[in-house]
Amino acid sequence: MIRSLKSSVVKSGALFALSLFTPTPAMAAAGEPNLKADDLVGVTFWVISMALVAATAFFFLEIQRVAPKWKTSLTVSGLVTLVAATHYFYMREVWVATGATPTVFRYIDWLITVPLLMVEFYIILSAVTKVPGGVFWRLIIGTLVMLVGGYLGEAGLMGVWPAFIIGMAGWACIIYEIYFGEASKINAESATPAVQSAFKLMRNIVLIGWAIYPLGYFLGYLTGGSAANSANMLNVVYNLADFVNKIGFGVIIWQCAVSESDKA
Repeated sequence: MIRSLKSSVVKSGALFALSLFTPTPAMAAAGEPNLKADDLVGVTFWVISMALVAATAFFFLEIQRVAPKWKTSLTVSGLVTLVAATHYFYMREVWVATGATPTVFRYIDWLITVPLLMVEFYIILSAVTKVPGGVFWRLIIGTLVMLVGGYLGEAGLMGVWPAFIIGMAGWACIIYEIYFGEASKINAESATPAVQSAFKLMRNIVLIGWAIYPLGYFLGYLTGGSAANSANMLNVVYNLADFVNKIGFGVIIWQCAVSESDKA
């Protein structure tokens, strides 16, 4: 009975979260600027915001399906997509209303969600073995250096090239830790086959999927193109990267959690 009650609470919570992001007729009639069919950037904002909402509902509903040791990982996945979905609705409105890049909203989102994604490496390893705190802090510090560098460049507080280099240095620290550092060694020596597979897929996302972000930065600030074209390219590429990386991370963790739970 208790388990049934918990399941009902989780389902109700997921549906409630979904309803918060569903536009109502009153909202549509409020005189807000309308999304134009030929606005590629605005369309990508809309598509990813809806995808993030759907992913949030899915991850929260699936929490009751997995073993207790995996619930935290899946909860964090749902929080990542929930926070991102909230910010994407704001970013979409900024773009549709003004045509301006919503830099502040985007970095607020990343400042919350990217560290959570990095914590997932620590959490999935902790589910199967003891992990030193140093792994956690190296991932977090590398993430903050990467984000601070990017923001300083995009906000005009530092030259775009020096800021780009700082951001890339933070990313390089993360790559080293998950491919060659202590986190990688713990995964290879102590993790179960399912966790090892998930860890490898997640680090491939950080290496390959996250490479989309510096590409967007480069296209937006370092090509010397027109301001309008640069803004379009920047936002489309960033939106694509968030779609792949945030939802993809969660799906990998969900697959690992279900695989391990079904064996129990």
